[in-house]
Amino acid sequence: MHITNISEAKASLSHLIKVVQETNEPIIIGKAGKPVAVLSAFKEDLSPRKLGGSWEGKVKIAEDFDALDNEITESFYDSSIFPDKK
Repeated sequence: MHITNISEAKASLSHLIKVVQETNEPIIIGKAGKPVAVLSAFKEDLSPRKLGGSWEGKVKIAEDFDALDNEITESFYDSSIFPDKK
């Protein structure tokens, strides 16, 4: 495990990131001789995302949910909001 101070880390951050990627070993960054941070490689979670939640299985969407109601549609278009263009 590599240890460096903040000023060295600022000056060579790109190099430190490359080292972490290649070796997969974390680098400890210290201030006044005490560790304050760890620079480590990011490990992407490739497992499939679990969907669902507390409402899963409790809600059912009707088959005609997206169907237009002609009565409501006609009331909008026959109203004063959309006057006839005659």
